[in-house]
Amino acid sequence: MSYIMKKKKFVLAYYMYRKWQKERRVRKLWVHPMLSAREQFDLFKNKLQHTNTNMRASISAKERLFVTLRYLATGTSLADLEYRFRMGKSTLSVIIREVCSLIWSELYPKYMKMPCINDWLEIANKFEVSANFPHCVGAVDGKHIRVIKPNKSGSMFLNYKHYFSIVLMAVADSDYNFIYISVGAYGKDCDSGVFKDTAFWHNMINNTLNLPGPTSLPNTNIALPYVFVGDEAFALHQNLLRPYNSQMLDAEKSVFNYRLTRARRYVECTFGILANKWRIFHRPLNVSLDLAVDVVKACCLLQNFIHKEEGVKGVQESLSGCELEEFLPFDSTEMVPTTANEIRDKYKEYFNSEYGSVPWQNNYC
Repeated sequence: MSYIMKKKKFVLAYYMYRKWQKERRVRKLWVHPMLSAREQFDLFKNKLQHTNTNMRASISAKERLFVTLRYLATGTSLADLEYRFRMGKSTLSVIIREVCSLIWSELYPKYMKMPCINDWLEIANKFEVSANFPHCVGAVDGKHIRVIKPNKSGSMFLNYKHYFSIVLMAVADSDYNFIYISVGAYGKDCDSGVFKDTAFWHNMINNTLNLPGPTSLPNTNIALPYVFVGDEAFALHQNLLRPYNSQMLDAEKSVFNYRLTRARRYVECTFGILANKWRIFHRPLNVSLDLAVDVVKACCLLQNFIHKEEGVKGVQESLSGCELEEFLPFDSTEMVPTTANEIRDKYKEYFNSEYGSVPWQNNYC
């Protein structure tokens, strides 16, 4: 083959390659398939897009969303984002605040709405299957979110672990979703005090949470209310159970504490998933308090969004044991306990009874 023919073939091949490259549609920013076809993110696009001016073009909605998700997911600093995206820190702060606020306002009504009676019953059924704790409608706990000490705050945000924080108070279900969150309390405050300042607590004590009424436990005539579970830091209430004092335990109380702890672990696992998925929590939040609150709320809501759209992947359960047998409920013929201590004692008796015990519970007490 002559030199001229080889050269022509090379030029033709190069021309075809360049044409193929131009026809390819390559994204400048990688987008998760889950996000590319969601109506919610189309709505974000419309609300995040700013009008271009004669002076300069506005930052696109896609780039605003990408910068925010990168900040939340990787935990990179604003200084690093400033270098990578050629944006000032003040601009980045405004963008992140805007996107986080929009995520909350647009996704909250669907992915963290207050449950109705049927929703509570579904949550309780899942807790009974996964944690062997009937009538449980949520696990309550608080998490300290590290922050840089705010100016002129003294020791208000200094917690008992000797670092500065704000408190994320949450109620979680057995699918590792947040049912309710409250963010922004001082790090020095105890969990019980923080919880009593939330709207959730006031709705609970005023019976406005739409909880189902008391019903019989499986295969018994003991009618008990639906309850949340928390650790020793929380106050005992008719709808909120806490463990017995560890200094005054007998065998039956130890069993109750173990069974309650198995159910309460779900909120701790939910916090663990949150910190693992959103690496912004691997270091102190070096932003204003208002922005820190917006960041935490957005991450919690995005966790619900991902779980409900894709399911929980890669979360391995370490809870041992098998499911309780299913029994037909009896009609209640016994008076419903009226005090929190009576309710807790009834749960204790049930967990130590023939119908409420599980084979392995004494191995952990």
